[in-house]
Amino acid sequence: MISVHGSSLALIKYKGLVLLTSWNDTMDTWSRLLEMELRQLKDEGFDLRSVEELVTGTTPIKGILELTLIREQLKPVEGYKYREPNSLEEIKKYRHRGPRELEVDRSTVKQRIAGGWMGRIAGCILGKPVEGWPYEKIRRGLMKIGEYPLKYYFPSEMFKDDREKLPLTRGNIQYAERDDDTDYTILNLHIVETYGLRFTTGNIAEEWLTHLPYQCTYTAERVAYRNLVLGIRPPATATFLNPYREWIGARIRADIWGYICPGRPEEAAELAYRDAVLSHTKNGIYGEMFTAATIAAAFSVDTPLEAIEVGLSEIPKTSRLFEAIEYVVKLYKRGMTWEEAIKRIIDTYGKYHPVHVINNTALTVAALLWGEGDFSKTITLAVMGGWDTDCNGATAGSIVGVLCGIERVPRRWWEVFNNTIRSAVMGFDNSRITDLIERTTRLSQYRVGE
Repeated sequence: MISVHGSSLALIKYKGLVLLTSWNDTMDTWSRLLEMELRQLKDEGFDLRSVEELVTGTTPIKGILELTLIREQLKPVEGYKYREPNSLEEIKKYRHRGPRELEVDRSTVKQRIAGGWMGRIAGCILGKPVEGWPYEKIRRGLMKIGEYPLKYYFPSEMFKDDREKLPLTRGNIQYAERDDDTDYTILNLHIVETYGLRFTTGNIAEEWLTHLPYQCTYTAERVAYRNLVLGIRPPATATFLNPYREWIGARIRADIWGYICPGRPEEAAELAYRDAVLSHTKNGIYGEMFTAATIAAAFSVDTPLEAIEVGLSEIPKTSRLFEAIEYVVKLYKRGMTWEEAIKRIIDTYGKYHPVHVINNTALTVAALLWGEGDFSKTITLAVMGGWDTDCNGATAGSIVGVLCGIERVPRRWWEVFNNTIRSAVMGFDNSRITDLIERTTRLSQYRVGE
């Protein structure tokens, strides 16, 4: 049975599990958590027939705790074809052969890092006002005001009924607004400066607790944070009551690992792995590894396709994420238009939650491919694709920004920030963007022999 004690907090004890929660967590909260966990298990290919009795006819709290206890005993549905390990050793076992290190022109490293930083920030701010909107809603909204396809930041008339979004619109941007998509880039820079490349997942956990406000974390990161406070250690922080473990959260934390490992995709992916396992599993991990490796490769190759193919070589070829990215690459090679490809992607991967890593990475890859190395085209396509638009704009902007270098990132995208970025990371609010670029460049230099 469940026993509850306390006033503002509830201590739940159930078959050896102990959970501290808030009285504000209503039955609706637990019902949603149970619903999300069942959806996540289905996404992972588990046969749920054996658990139906456990989760029907009982309370949502009991249902989710029972699932937590028996999850490791679940079997995949018959014929399930994917192999998706969590250990780095197993991930390497199932990956493609690929270039683990590439030549880098050292003279271009700083300007490419600058392109990556500015690209990430611009893509994030571009996508922020339509975060969560589906493709059709964005398309219809832009067509209504004669702005389709999007060429620059959204005009204010797109948000007549939402005045809070005006500071994110064309002509009204004064600085880079705070967003978790840039908070983690700033925090991870601090982590490498503090611990060096030998940092551990435990070091990252410590920095979350000391530098990152809990209320500025979301989905998988918030669950992992809560688990840390409860005394749960990684990698269990990624699995205990965490139905968001394959969502996009780890992918948005990938960039610094790529920036400081120019031409070293394998190393970038391994650094990303240490970060990702704090809050994610399976494809959630692979999303961060793929992105970090793709950024590292972008210092050395000429096209988005080449960078993507290198990034793919660092994740299991037996995974759903690999399959989704490969699917988008095939659509591109068939000569489809971007609009045709987007509809295919939505039809194929729309079953996932709008914040899942698989569907959003498919959209991001499409933007990179059809953007064909043009910065403006890439980030606008990433955002027009919908779903997690600020994340997709930021990641696409980061990768194409490194490919282009700051000299080919149009000034109109970044000079509006007045060299200032807001952040929830303690001690780093109102940072100068050029200072972040300089600090990142210093960390990257010895990686290319300087």
